[in-house]
Formats: sequence, structure tokens, C-alpha cells
Amino acid sequence: MCETYGCNITPGNEHLVRGEGKHAKTADGRAAVTVLQGLLSENDHQAARNRQHFDSRGLLALNLMSAPGSGKTSLLEATIEILGQHFGIAVIEGALETENDAERIRAKGVQAIQITTGSACHLDAHLVHDALQRLDLSGIDILFIENIGNLVCPASFDLGQHRNVILLSVPEGDDKPAKYPVMFRCADLVLCAKADLLPLMPEFQPDRAERYLRDLASAAPFESVSTRASSDLTPWLQWLQDELHAQRARLELGRTIGPNIHNNGVRRQIASEQGAPGQQHHVHSHG
Repeated sequence: MCETYGCNITPGNEHLVRGEGKHAKTADGRAAVTVLQGLLSENDHQAARNRQHFDSRGLLALNLMSAPGSGKTSLLEATIEILGQHFGIAVIEGALETENDAERIRAKGVQAIQITTGSACHLDAHLVHDALQRLDLSGIDILFIENIGNLVCPASFDLGQHRNVILLSVPEGDDKPAKYPVMFRCADLVLCAKADLLPLMPEFQPDRAERYLRDLASAAPFESVSTRASSDLTPWLQWLQDELHAQRARLELGRTIGPNIHNNGVRRQIASEQGAPGQQHHVHSHG
């Protein structure tokens, strides 16, 4: 996935391939596959540093991915309204243009940094690193990274997150896990979003969507949610709190965890249960 030279270049990593950058040319002087492999390697190194930074702060970092318009920002707004009084939350927003999503999150009283990529169809670890320079993580328990709406390229890039959350909204159709296996194979949780529309769209069968997910040998939980009522978010909110508790327990043992990443059909388990950095972990509790 995301194998074209231009697609891999973002405002965060372009310094590596422009001018005298480290990967501007291959050994024979031509831009080629080795340049793309170099960019992915550089991305993974930066992602590892990002994750060490998150671990040193004692927080849980989540990468939210979906097709455009699946309801990622709406889910975050509803989550902040319910959990924001108990936990410190911050958000990094990704989009090609505009600050629309970040403005919506800030209106909920939460820090939000907008990343605009111009033409890049995914976030990468360098972009997240740059955003972190403008984000105060003091007192933050959960950092959400809302990736650019795209069911292809974001699955190939480690950002430094601990878990991947994939949204599949009812209007999209229940066959998306079968059509976009690379994305859904990297899921740690799949949310069937906009579930309030199910009575209006009987052609969408949640059981069938989950079956497509299981056909990918994925054991990720599959939960239906809606932002229309707080009770419809219970599975998501419980998963968040369970994951935060598990992350804190790992950090107490000096360990961390990373997401599944897929590139060119190869599954890479990133930093799975590897030792976390030796700094003192600052775990925050707000009730």
C-alpha cells in the first residue's frame, strides 16, 4: 500500500528526499524503491521515539482510522463530553486542508493540534512529532490521533501509537473489511459507527461485517456504536478505560506495546511488549 514515491512524501519527511537529504538519491543516483524503503525505515525510527515520549508521560496513544465521513470527529466530541471530566484528553487532527476538525475539538475545551498535509493521504511519524512540539501533554491520559480519511495508506505507517481503532460506518456498506483487508488487519478495535441508521439501512448486516473481519484472521473486538445517545457508546468507553488500565500496568512493569502495521502485504508487529524507556512514568488520574 502507498507504494508511490510521491504518496510517501509528507511535509514532515520531505527534508529527507529534497536537496541533500539523507534519502534524496539512491546509490546509483536515481529515486527508486530503495528510497521508499528508506522513508519507511526513517518513519519507524521516529515512531519509536514518539512512543517512548508517550510512555515517559504515562499516556495511551490511539490512532483512529476510517474512510472519509465515517464519524471520527463526532465520536471524539461525544467521548470528550463523557470522559473529559475524568481523564485528560488531547487530540491530533489530520486533514489535507482546513482546521475544521481541530476547531470542533477545541470547542469542547480540549487541546487539539491540526496537521494539514496538502496532498499526502496519510499521517506519518514525523508529522506527529512536529505536532507534539505544539502540544502540552502535562496531565494527559489519552492522546487521540485522528488520521486522514482513507482506508488504504494510513495502515502502513506507525505513528508511535499503542493501538489502532478502525471505524466502519453503516452508510459505507458491510463489505469494507473484505474490500480493504490491509486496513482492517491492523485493527485492535473495529467500531461499527452510526449504528442508529441500521433500522433505515437493513442491507447493512453487522454480523456479516464481523464475519468479513474474522475471515482476515482478526480477533479485534467488533462493537456497534452511535453518538446519538451516551448509552450507545458504552462498549467504546469501556474499551478505552480497559486499554488505559492495561497501558498503565505495562508501564509499571517497564514495558510497552505497539500496533500492527501492514506494508506490501507484510505484517509488522511494532514494539510488541518491548521494554519501555527507563524514565519515571507520570500516571495521571482525574477521578
